[in-house]
Amino acid sequence: MVELQHFLDHVSRRLVIEGGSEQHRFMHRTAQDALRVIADLNDGTRSPEEVRALLALLTGKPVEESVTVFPPFYCEFGKNLTLGRDVFINMGCSFQDTGGITIGDGTLVGHGSTLTTLNHAVDPDRRADVLPARVTIGRNVWLGANVTVVPGVTIGDGAIIGAGAVVTRDVPADAIAVGVPAHVIGTTGFDASAGS
Repeated sequence: MVELQHFLDHVSRRLVIEGGSEQHRFMHRTAQDALRVIADLNDGTRSPEEVRALLALLTGKPVEESVTVFPPFYCEFGKNLTLGRDVFINMGCSFQDTGGITIGDGTLVGHGSTLTTLNHAVDPDRRADVLPARVTIGRNVWLGANVTVVPGVTIGDGAIIGAGAVVTRDVPADAIAVGVPAHVIGTTGFDASAGS
């Protein structure tokens, strides 16, 4: 029987989750637990304290009092999501965190943004296989509305991602990136590593 830490170790090494395997079944069972918490989170009006309590239940770890999430919020695994201090997540965001999502202190995530951490095998006979790859969002990052970040991407501290961008490769610290696929068009002129 697969346990959570064993599964998290497996995906952190970017090992394939084979369709029908014990890891695959564990992923689906954990997703069902996450979906129940998300249904509670998105059902009716919740106070900020209630939202944080449900996020702590979803992630299995404490959530800083300074974290703000505006429902509806969607997350299909929960146990591989880490939120820093002063993170703000606006309405309608979807996080596929099975492969791991880390969001640094002071980061803002705009309406309807999607962070993905899983790909499927190219071979049609192996399409049920899942390929995990962590998404890391640095400190003081701003993702505009409807940004999509694909598996394996790191966005550096202080970067700004323009609304509607699809981020398919790493973005350096303090860069401004826009478009589909996202490309760097300049820098913020600030040094995000100097403090928050």
